Amino acid sequence: MKLKHLFFLIASLFSIYFYGQINLSEKATVSVVTCGPGAELYSSFGHSAFRIFDPVNKIDNIYNYGTFDFDAPNFYLNFAKGKLTYQLSKARYGYFLQIYNYEKRWVKTQELNLNNAQIQATYNFLENNAKPENKNYQYDFFYNNCSTKIEEVIKGILKDSVTFDNNHITTQKTHRDLIADYTKNQKWGKFGIDLALGSVIDKKATKDDYKFLPDYIFSAFENATINTINGKQPLVKETKTVLNPKSKQVLKPLSFLTTPLFVLSCISLLILFLSYKNFKNNTRSKWLDFLLFFVTGIVGIAVLLLWFATDHTATYKNLNFLWAFAPNLIVAFYAIKLKLTKWTLYYTLLLISLIALAFILWIYKIQVFNIAMLPLLVALLVHYLFLLNFIHKKIK
Repeated sequence: MKLKHLFFLIASLFSIYFYGQINLSEKATVSVVTCGPGAELYSSFGHSAFRIFDPVNKIDNIYNYGTFDFDAPNFYLNFAKGKLTYQLSKARYGYFLQIYNYEKRWVKTQELNLNNAQIQATYNFLENNAKPENKNYQYDFFYNNCSTKIEEVIKGILKDSVTFDNNHITTQKTHRDLIADYTKNQKWGKFGIDLALGSVIDKKATKDDYKFLPDYIFSAFENATINTINGKQPLVKETKTVLNPKSKQVLKPLSFLTTPLFVLSCISLLILFLSYKNFKNNTRSKWLDFLLFFVTGIVGIAVLLLWFATDHTATYKNLNFLWAFAPNLIVAFYAIKLKLTKWTLYYTLLLISLIALAFILWIYKIQVFNIAMLPLLVALLVHYLFLLNFIHKKIK
């Protein structure tokens, strides 16, 4: 009896080890799986994956390029530095659907029009890519993610036999525009994105650039073609809606009273009121100056760190540093002093010039700032003008 159990264990391990060497049956299929957006910011853009199905060999796997290991060494430090290591994971398709059904997100599949050899090659590639030594890759939100990997893999396997012409894309959007399409109800999330990401995402996106979003990968495959023995054919043989929950889990729009625009408008009105009061009384609120310099300085340092100290490609050339001026953090402690000397006059003039430049660059869409920043920039500009006038009078 013990020998039987031992034999069964060895046979099971042997079959698992050589699982990737299985010859798929003629009934095997390859499908691209596209999932709808969820309620959380990280899931707002949807998801893409591969499915390999072979009823004869009882294979029904999902291959997912959108996973990462929280327990990896220095995970949070590497994440902050932009060294994002994602991996290809493999799971049962049924389990995958349970998760998306629970989250009330739609799921669609596109069965690809591949011959047996092409299906086998796709399966072999994914099995090999899912091995521990091969599964990791350097993630980039715009250029190397779960969505872009789908077309990359298919092109790598099918070579010149497949064509993605992208003629169905007729809009001319920037990466920031594309993000905005999916974060309409994520006001604070969108505010944080606009604060952290630089002017590099305000350039017009190419048609290929659109494909960092699963919806556009779905459309790309719907419009792609493949060369077969019967001539050029659609790459997608059949499209199915697998899950379409009646009550989708989407984030409800925030009350206007809790949006960044309202909150920052209230703060800006307070700054304007205090600046006007100081102007009328010919006084200066040291604590207000300290807070404005300190907060903008802290934000400025964060912006510069994301720009220069990380590998995040989307945080380069972030012009938020024009209003969130990092040296303000030091000047904040000098502003507590009763008297401000002549150099602070020129420094304040510099801050006014930088904010004016930010408005010009915004108008010409060199970098598009979040609309909630408008009242704050106006309030900062007015307060700096007050300071300029106040300092000028005192040092005369």
